[in-house]
Amino acid sequence: MDNSMLYEKKIDGEVKFTGKIVRVETDTVLLPNGNTSYREVVRKNGGVCVVPLTENNEVIFVNQYRYAYGDVLKEVPAGKLEKDEDPLEAGLRELSEETGYEAGKVIPLGVFYPSCGIMDEVLYMYLALDLKEGEVHLDEDEFVTSEKIPLEEAVRMILDGEMPDGKTQAAILKAWALIQKGKI
Repeated sequence: MDNSMLYEKKIDGEVKFTGKIVRVETDTVLLPNGNTSYREVVRKNGGVCVVPLTENNEVIFVNQYRYAYGDVLKEVPAGKLEKDEDPLEAGLRELSEETGYEAGKVIPLGVFYPSCGIMDEVLYMYLALDLKEGEVHLDEDEFVTSEKIPLEEAVRMILDGEMPDGKTQAAILKAWALIQKGKI
């Protein structure tokens, strides 16, 4: 299938906001039919998330207050990428910082686009195995608790709407599917 006729071309653009984490741009684009349209884009370096799976088939989750939603969410360990940072190294750093665990084996689970209609962020997902417990060392502005939940229970919680975080859903369900197919 040739999708080349679906592409839009940026004609003009303006940076509306530059913060510590995101940059917001407004663009005028040329559509495939020759008309023009308006796009708002949030630019971000990307992020990483890790599914830490114990030898007892439990996932180590972190509970963290998320200001945008005004609630504490249950998530797999995750964090933002610094410019040009290696995603695997960032994932291992976040796993260690938030849970204290080190991974003996890491399996890439692919990428996740959290909000492809307005954001260019790419989240890299990993499964961490052969875990060794260590010391938690959170960033000074980070406050989390952790808990272990059996993988099957985590899948049930996702399917029942008890874990709304998109990256957590994608990473857990992908890891679970690969395990079910005997690929891990």
